[in-house]
Amino acid sequence: MHSVLRVAIKRAGLTIAKLASEIGISEKTLRNKHDGITDFTWPEAQAIRDIVSPKSEIEDLFITDDEAVTG
Repeated sequence: MHSVLRVAIKRAGLTIAKLASEIGISEKTLRNKHDGITDFTWPEAQAIRDIVSPKSEIEDLFITDDEAVTG
């Protein structure tokens, strides 16, 4: 799961469904990626970052909960 990304999406005033629409993928696909079932592509990560938190580093925005714990 990507908790940092989830918070950034909420701060941007978006929902998973709205963000998925904006980047051109289905809501289910974005949920699968957000939940760690499938991986984000680099272009998807860039597009999401540009929409939800343009000043963030992609690596910081897309850190998984497991990576954050193990550091």
